[in-house]
Amino acid sequence: MSYDDDNIFAKILRGEAPAYIVEEDAMSLTFMDLMPQSEGHTLIIPKESAQDILHVSSEALGHVIRQTQRVAKAVDEAFHPDGVMVAQLNRAPAGQTVFHLHFHVIPRWSGEAMPFMARDMADPIVLERHAEKIRKYLKNID
Repeated sequence: MSYDDDNIFAKILRGEAPAYIVEEDAMSLTFMDLMPQSEGHTLIIPKESAQDILHVSSEALGHVIRQTQRVAKAVDEAFHPDGVMVAQLNRAPAGQTVFHLHFHVIPRWSGEAMPFMARDMADPIVLERHAEKIRKYLKNID
């Protein structure tokens, strides 16, 4: 399968689709998941056109995984969950639904159901509030 320039994350990168941006740099974009599995569910993607972890440059992957760690730390500080799940899926049989490499940072609380795919869109006001909360903590994380 070749990279599809019309996937939703490619559209977000081009500014053709909306997103609740947490942080952006030269190599990556961090934004809120529109159908979060829990409060604070955040996505990190490379700006490089890579469909999955098997098709990304080492340089872009290294940058995105460092950003994923920063985001996990910020989400942990912002939401105080009992645990933080980091997920990355490759190809449809593994559960990948958007074919642009991405990492999920998902706060988890004890006793909370752990569905892997959410079905409901979150309230835009809540997503922006969560993005701001995470941005606040990212400023202090290298």
